[in-house]
Amino acid sequence: MNLDPIELTRKLVNIESISYHEGVVGAFLHEFLEGEGYAVERMAVDQPDPERTPGGGTGERFNVYAVMPGVTADLVLSTHMDTVPPFFGCTEDDEYLYGRGTCDAKGIIAAQVAAADQLRQAGVKVGLLFVVGEERDSGGAKVANLNPRGSSFLINGEPTDNRLALATKGALRVEIRASGRMAHSAYPELGDSAIDKLLAALYDVQQLNLPIEPEIGPTTVNVGLIHGGRAPNVIADKAEAHLLIRTVGPSEDVKRAILKAVGDRAEVTFSLDLTFVRMRRVGSLETMIAKFATDIPSLTRWGEPFLLGPGSIHVAHTTEERISKKELLECVGLYVDLATSLVKG
Repeated sequence: MNLDPIELTRKLVNIESISYHEGVVGAFLHEFLEGEGYAVERMAVDQPDPERTPGGGTGERFNVYAVMPGVTADLVLSTHMDTVPPFFGCTEDDEYLYGRGTCDAKGIIAAQVAAADQLRQAGVKVGLLFVVGEERDSGGAKVANLNPRGSSFLINGEPTDNRLALATKGALRVEIRASGRMAHSAYPELGDSAIDKLLAALYDVQQLNLPIEPEIGPTTVNVGLIHGGRAPNVIADKAEAHLLIRTVGPSEDVKRAILKAVGDRAEVTFSLDLTFVRMRRVGSLETMIAKFATDIPSLTRWGEPFLLGPGSIHVAHTTEERISKKELLECVGLYVDLATSLVKG
């Protein structure tokens, strides 16, 4: 009897696993996959510096790698276990499963586990790699890349509406921190507002003319987090912003432009730099261009990459996150067919 990916999705979605807090879902998958006969390995992933990481955690976190005992996988199916906040559990109707992670990417985990079940029954040497931290820093993928397992192909899962991606944008995470001097707000001349410096720097960054790639689109800038200050009647001595820039080529020109725009008003840290990626077409699969980034640039030692998954990126990271049950089941077959075509050449 084949594994039910819809039921597995329900169980996974009901386990909270916001980035840096993935331990419980990792433990669930470890136990589940051992029950399916896999040899399962945990790859420990350190927590980041809590002083510089909004939403950071303190608990155990780890990647999960599963393969049949004694087997070196020719192909690995991979995606991430972490989700963005806020957590909300699984509900459903006849057509959809709803909840955080249904399409990004717990439904994909379930589809990959079900596909691997069919592939191993067909004699394909397949592995499963589920990582932490994709939504924030690709920390899990970076650890996995230090521990490759000899596979020739990697099928990464993200919501692509069951289309094969031919390219993905890169991602440059930028942290801008301004410092000032506190004073009573009635006497601003006695202080030095970090918030004023930060806002001016952000304005100049947003006015930059950044690269455009005709097939992919423009470089985009999102100011995702801002915090700072002490109280409305205090001149702020600290303020910071966290930006995510979607790049369409090498990041060095973008970095130089940001550093010049910010100048000496604030400290700039580039905490994540995922490169723009192109991938090849396979067979008659419908294709797309992904304007988002993935763990693929951090998994270069796991084989030639491909990107495919059920669900729409347009509902990922929203309160309307959902996945079509029909599309989820269809993707199991797509994974099986793509994997089979790759390993049999």
